[in-house]
Amino acid sequence: MNNPPPPYGEQNYYQQYPKPPQERTNSKAVAALVLGILSIVIPYVGILFGITAIVLASLAFKEIRYSYEQGRGLATAGLVCGIVSTFIYTILIIMFVLTILLFNSAQTTMGYVVF
Repeated sequence: MNNPPPPYGEQNYYQQYPKPPQERTNSKAVAALVLGILSIVIPYVGILFGITAIVLASLAFKEIRYSYEQGRGLATAGLVCGIVSTFIYTILIIMFVLTILLFNSAQTTMGYVVF
């Protein structure tokens, strides 16, 4: 017995195509976002986290451009959070220092000095 060919459009075999590679997310972009959020939330050391988030976001942008990884939005969010928190904490530190200087200068003009 001879097997007839399959009807038009049907095939007896299936070609297996390789799975496409998974898109990787840049780890520096994720770290920049996490540190950017922490810089807003955590008081006192927030300025250090903010500066670190800015640096990591800049490095992530460079790596994403050359390696075609995912995470550009994460790096952008980390950069924005880092810039905002660094700006806010810088203003607060300047206001704190000016307040102390003005308070000490006001007390020295009144005739006594407080240490």
